[in-house]
Amino acid sequence: MSRNLVPTPDDPQYFALLDGLKSRIRASQVKAALSVNQELILLYWHIGREILTRQQEQGWGAKVIDRLAQDLKREFPDMKGFSPRNLRYMRTFANAYPDLEFGHQAGAQIPWKHNCLILDKVQDSEERIWYIQRTIENGWSRTILEAQIETGLYQREGKPVTNFERTLPLAQSELAHETLRDQYNLEFLTIEKDAKAQDLKRALMEYMRDFLLELGVGFSFVGQNYHLDVEGNDFYVDMLFYHFKLRCFVAIQLEMGEFKPEHSGNMNFYLMAIDAQERGEYDQPTIGIILCKTRNKTIAEYALGNLRNPIAVSTHKLPSPERLQAELGNAVQKIEIADNLEFKQTS
Repeated sequence: MSRNLVPTPDDPQYFALLDGLKSRIRASQVKAALSVNQELILLYWHIGREILTRQQEQGWGAKVIDRLAQDLKREFPDMKGFSPRNLRYMRTFANAYPDLEFGHQAGAQIPWKHNCLILDKVQDSEERIWYIQRTIENGWSRTILEAQIETGLYQREGKPVTNFERTLPLAQSELAHETLRDQYNLEFLTIEKDAKAQDLKRALMEYMRDFLLELGVGFSFVGQNYHLDVEGNDFYVDMLFYHFKLRCFVAIQLEMGEFKPEHSGNMNFYLMAIDAQERGEYDQPTIGIILCKTRNKTIAEYALGNLRNPIAVSTHKLPSPERLQAELGNAVQKIEIADNLEFKQTS
């Protein structure tokens, strides 16, 4: 017989029920939003395809789009998206992805405005598909997608020099190669041309959110100048992260100049110490990234050749003096405008 009991405020079974329901509701909301987005983009693809086909068959010019926009708005006054500009995007979208299956499976997995941004800023078809796939994988907002395109992420996604094939299991090696980059763009920093490594570390700490975004999904910051005690001797790793997908620590050493063979020896030592002192039972081997300004590929390959620990040699791109000067000029201009406004208000 039912006793009409009420859960206590801290009843763990009630909270388990609540958490389960919240997760299911959120998952349902995501699926519903995705379904609506897919239907919308599928509709846009069909409209774009019809416009393209009729223009080719009937020889209609660009003005047919303006007429269609007016007639569709009149027929569907409550629906947005039938402006001449958006109809042109539909035509471009259908032309860029003539395969309906791809347009539905890939293009429909991201919002329409993301698609429009890619169509505007990326001309190569393979590069467009690459940005769509990365947006799906990483859940990029439109702002982040635009930043990644403008900083040339596709071009920078080449493979760094590594010894992963010899030091990691095949699956881990392939995943690590997919995760790391050949060059990391640090142009979001504001440091002087003759800055030292310590200046770079301080700047990266100040802009850690931007640095994590540049590193990619999965990195969690552990510490700066991470201390290692080896038989009473002190050693410090510039930056230590943990990567949840790779399930391992990632040590980064920052170099302001060209890669030198001794950098790999130091990193190899750090990795052995981290594995001995920090690596857990279920962690994969710690990976090291030597991040330098320039790198001779052959020298780097020789330096990593016989090392037992997984190390990558990548490069970093710092802001140019011209960019720093422009940003300084903008900052001064903003200060002058603010001072003028304050002067007018007090006059």
